[in-house]
Amino acid sequence: MKKFALAASAVMAAAMLPAAAHAGSPDGKIQIKLMGTGVLPDGGLKEVKYVDPALLDTLLTVSPAADFDTKANDNFVPTLAIEYFFTPNISVETICCVTQHDVDGANGLAGTELVSDARVIPATFTLKYHFTEGPFKPYLGVGPTYFLWIQDKSGATTKALGADSQKMDDEFGFALQAGVDFKLNDNGLGLSVDAKKYFVDQTAHWYAGDTEVLRTEHKLDPWVVSAGLTYRM
Repeated sequence: MKKFALAASAVMAAAMLPAAAHAGSPDGKIQIKLMGTGVLPDGGLKEVKYVDPALLDTLLTVSPAADFDTKANDNFVPTLAIEYFFTPNISVETICCVTQHDVDGANGLAGTELVSDARVIPATFTLKYHFTEGPFKPYLGVGPTYFLWIQDKSGATTKALGADSQKMDDEFGFALQAGVDFKLNDNGLGLSVDAKKYFVDQTAHWYAGDTEVLRTEHKLDPWVVSAGLTYRM
């Protein structure tokens, strides 16, 4: 997957070279967006697939009703989006960002830390349809995503319970997208507001040494909301 991401970046960079020699234009084939983005997880624990009996006994002392749930924290990051227009109405877009989250317990596990400083690249491509060709251009999009985890650590609570390491599986999902671009001038400069709803199920593993002691499945399903400047050329 890392080789694929590098290759995709190289292809996009090569596609931009011919256009770079031309002045910006609101009708150009390539649009670059520099955005501020809120990543807002909207899911929780879906299923406990496996738990070591000794660990389960400890968890039941924390939450006797087994009222287990989880919640990932929100994060705000800069993002770069690159978009290619096949026609004035149809384009494809990819985004580049790294977002970091902790996963804490909720309900009966409130106040516990399960995952610390997990970093993910949400590699996403969307096919978009733009409804008008004027200065105000709303659009819809849909496409696949691949959550590539580049760092994940066991949280303070799970470490204290003996689960000294943690791993998140890389997962495929899909995203729905809606937004609007607004032309500021005839030199390619504009504004964009964008919202994506992701649908991704995530499997997490905790280990004591080399032995798996807990495996869970989660719905992440984040909202990813962005706003920023665009440049089309």
